[in-house]
Amino acid sequence: MLMKEATSHLTKSELAHIGNGEVAYIRKMRTDEVAKCFPEAPDIDPNVDLWALFGADGTPILLTDNRSSTFFKAAEDELKTVSLH
Repeated sequence: MLMKEATSHLTKSELAHIGNGEVAYIRKMRTDEVAKCFPEAPDIDPNVDLWALFGADGTPILLTDNRSSTFFKAAEDELKTVSLH
């Protein structure tokens, strides 16, 4: 018996919201990227290592110079974290 593979089509918006409120990602940021994601952030020394926590849909949650802080904030908000490289 042959079975057809079911295909599901998601819009970009639907895809962007998968995991929203449940999953967050952590990534290292350069100071020149900060203003785009965190417009309220002050000027930052370009020699500082920065880490950002984002919601699954890309919503900025936290900017810090301490990577561990991103994990603590995610745990506080009951979010599962993944790292982007």
